[in-house]
Amino acid sequence: MDYHPIVIIGGGPAGIMAACRAADLKVPAVVLLERNASLARKLGLTGKGRCNLTNEAPVDEFCRRFGANGLFLRNAFGRFFSEDLTAFFEDRGLKLKKERQGRVFPTTDSSSSIIAVLSSELKKLSVDVRLGRHVRKVGLDGGTKTVIFDDGSSLECRLLIIATGGASYPQTGSTGDGFTWAGDLGHTVVPLRAGLVPLETREGFVKDLQGLTLKNIRLIFSQGSCKLETPVGELLFTHFGVSGPLVLDHSVSVVAWLEKGGVGVLLDLKPGLALGELDKKLQAELRAAANTGVGNYLKNLLPQRMVGVVAAQAAVDAGKKCHQVTVQERRRLAASLKGFSFTVHRARPIDEAMVTCGGVSLKEINPKTMESRLVPGLYFCGEVLDLAASSGGYNLQAAFSTGFVAGESAALNAKY
Repeated sequence: MDYHPIVIIGGGPAGIMAACRAADLKVPAVVLLERNASLARKLGLTGKGRCNLTNEAPVDEFCRRFGANGLFLRNAFGRFFSEDLTAFFEDRGLKLKKERQGRVFPTTDSSSSIIAVLSSELKKLSVDVRLGRHVRKVGLDGGTKTVIFDDGSSLECRLLIIATGGASYPQTGSTGDGFTWAGDLGHTVVPLRAGLVPLETREGFVKDLQGLTLKNIRLIFSQGSCKLETPVGELLFTHFGVSGPLVLDHSVSVVAWLEKGGVGVLLDLKPGLALGELDKKLQAELRAAANTGVGNYLKNLLPQRMVGVVAAQAAVDAGKKCHQVTVQERRRLAASLKGFSFTVHRARPIDEAMVTCGGVSLKEINPKTMESRLVPGLYFCGEVLDLAASSGGYNLQAAFSTGFVAGESAALNAKY
């Protein structure tokens, strides 16, 4: 039987960091299993291929980004945080840069440079990397864990780290197998849902706006007494609804609300002006453009394709002259510009999401070690855990941090 002290399943950021940390602590023959022919395929997609590695936000902000589950990460961040991750790469010759909102990228603007450093480190530490190994099942016999492959072969270990990622982007190898194994081993898996995902709207007008990008706008999501106001940013209309940075960044919260029903959205097309200020602006400009058609006037304020839908929602005839606009119509027009409304009724499928919400319940994981509270010698790290944040480098940092802690804890365990 092929036996090793520590086996790690999953060659993404969490699994690679776990392997590096365990091997760095002199555990012999650490094995890293990856089902694909190459490591870190999903990592290659992050930040549109540029790899948003981490963020310079303080630890409190990091934890806040993960919502109610953020407190779980405080210990992991205390062991290995953003400054440690940036030092890891810079000490190995890769230069990094900071961009807007504290996002950190390699100066190469290429995720391949991140993957190259990680691959080189695995080689330097003599980690036994086995590519193209598709794990079918994980078994438990006393303190021994058995990893069974799809070809019928197997290997055994005392300490097993599951770092298989979520269920999003399955074409990269994140097929959700880790959730099945966790359940088989007695763990609770919080129901999976999409995170960082485009949203579908009820209204049919979005099809006419497909491909239109709006910049410098704000969104206000609401459901009952819950309200979420975004910073100013960018929105993209699609054939099914909305996408773009503002939507993706806040979709984790919206998707959770969708379990209770539709979510109202107000699109503030003029976030730089208060409603009263905008109304005064319209009053002056409509007077100055007295003989101009309302539709032509609105082209000065909006992209052409938005003119008709905004006027329609305000119940203002775009064909009438500006001097014919009543006070009530002008106020409705101002209200539509400050709060163009539509309804989100569902998210796109999980395989289109950037991250997976839900996963192995944190209640059953020791946050100081990433070890299972149910099965001694079993560890979980990365996206397989019930952790998800907005974009900006937060999720990737959590993967590296939990991977570091899992690898370190397993290594210390291996010595006893």
